[in-house]
Amino acid sequence: MKKVEKSNEKESLLIDKEGINVITGKEAVVKSLIAEGVDLIFGYPGGAIMPVYDALYDYQDQIKHILTRHEQGATHAAQGYARVSGKVGVCIATSGPGATNLITGIADAQIDSTPMVCITGQVASHLLGTDAFQETDVVGISMPVTKWNVQVTRAEDIPGAIAKAFYIAKSGRPGPVLVDITKDAQFGEVDFQYKKCTNVRSYVPQPKVKLEAIQAAADLINNAKKPYILFGHGVLLGDAKEEFKTFVEKTGIPSAWTIMGLSALPTDHYLNVGMLGMHGNYGPNLLTNECDVLIAIGMRFDDRVTGDVSRYASQAKVIHLELDHAEIDKIIKADVAVVGNCKTSLQLITEAVKEGTHEEWLQKFRDCDEEENQKVINEELHPSDDKMISMGEVINLVSEASNGQATIVTDVGQHQMVAQRYYNYKRWRSNVTSGGLGTMGFALPAAIGAKFAQSENQVIAVIGDGGFQMTIQELGTIFQTKIDIKILILNNEFLGMVRQWQDLFFDKRYSSTEMVNPDFQTIARGYAIESNKVTERENLAAAVKEFVNHKGSYLLEVLVGKENNVFPMIPTGASVSEIRLD
Repeated sequence: MKKVEKSNEKESLLIDKEGINVITGKEAVVKSLIAEGVDLIFGYPGGAIMPVYDALYDYQDQIKHILTRHEQGATHAAQGYARVSGKVGVCIATSGPGATNLITGIADAQIDSTPMVCITGQVASHLLGTDAFQETDVVGISMPVTKWNVQVTRAEDIPGAIAKAFYIAKSGRPGPVLVDITKDAQFGEVDFQYKKCTNVRSYVPQPKVKLEAIQAAADLINNAKKPYILFGHGVLLGDAKEEFKTFVEKTGIPSAWTIMGLSALPTDHYLNVGMLGMHGNYGPNLLTNECDVLIAIGMRFDDRVTGDVSRYASQAKVIHLELDHAEIDKIIKADVAVVGNCKTSLQLITEAVKEGTHEEWLQKFRDCDEEENQKVINEELHPSDDKMISMGEVINLVSEASNGQATIVTDVGQHQMVAQRYYNYKRWRSNVTSGGLGTMGFALPAAIGAKFAQSENQVIAVIGDGGFQMTIQELGTIFQTKIDIKILILNNEFLGMVRQWQDLFFDKRYSSTEMVNPDFQTIARGYAIESNKVTERENLAAAVKEFVNHKGSYLLEVLVGKENNVFPMIPTGASVSEIRLD
């Protein structure tokens, strides 16, 4: 073998005469990522991961690294990237606090089924268990919130671990995976030969769809008088855009979405009847308890959708299309379970069902819409002049100015519900939000990831004044990378959703929810981001237009009603039939 010494480090690169590379573990990490098609990662360097960062220095033309300002920001950016691209998001951090700072984003990705590979550095293997500087058991800590995790202590195990990580993260029901690599493994040597993982023993990511279940589902649908479709994130994860649209249009069935299913069908599609859940639309919730066949596609019957389970759709036959068998009968018992990727199962069911129309049934949803318009929507979109600006009118203006073509990344709270209700989503995969975990601080870093995934599309982050300050430091990432992100702060000077609950259920005892905020424009100026603040309605339309059309990043703060509430609302523990319009 010919030995080639690197002048700037002690470890060496050995090149076998037959062409097999003996390389360091740190370079094996980078080469493994390249072999998986990774060209962008988000992260933050530190001592235990420093060798990998040193290796990245030589591959800057193949992998772009985005330095976030916090490790949690790296995870949310990786999530945003994955959600709009359909690829695996990748983030990297050091041991100890670097690794533990990833946990919130990992948990968020787990519950929202987002494919992500996280690579963490770890102290040298002989120091494990000694409470060494910046040592934490990240494998133990992350086990409950990862699809799979592993600790690597030998350089020769790095390629296989990373190959398995990517396979598990993106196959079947996606999710986050963590690979923890000790520092000595990064410095060790390995005969590098990368082989992509294509199977794991006892792991069946794509169960075969049973034809008898397809026929049973088709029979129920063909005989239904009031069929109803609930669609969730699984339609997007299954890349079933055309299959789902074809099924909906052939059957003529009213269809409502979970917040994670939003953008699987255009908001203005004639069979899209609106949003499910605690702050969803009136008809989609109320009429759940009137349908005779409930067809759930790629959704898991979250408690925010069902309300009181004992009073949820008890009159209906339930068809559940779901990839993950663990979700079948977990919350709502299915009369027909179709286990498998909905891209396949929808195509098979569509072939087996008859063409249908359900105009009389659909009219019931329209009647509910009219009632909701009169009692909620008209006032939200067009408040009287003596009232402060509402979140809904802002979102409606943004939707019109962007023609429903932007990718909307929302934080968590009142503004999240309003953005999903009042923006007219026309593009596939154009909704990015924290659904199951409800992570404040999600939007700003997730918008960064979304923008890097689709630089040609406009990305608008819709954030409350509380959530914005949880990851406000990621303005530094925008400043350094010079990407074009629009940041809309709907500022009600409260932790709005918590305050709403205090208003309705705790006798208006506003305990620790009022916010004293900084001057967001001054902060934006420090990061060279153009900004504007709107306090009067007469200036709103022009400001929104400027915001949407501005070239480069822009922050628009709009002062909205401090004690405005989001309706409709299903109180906790209530039935979907008990949805309140005020």
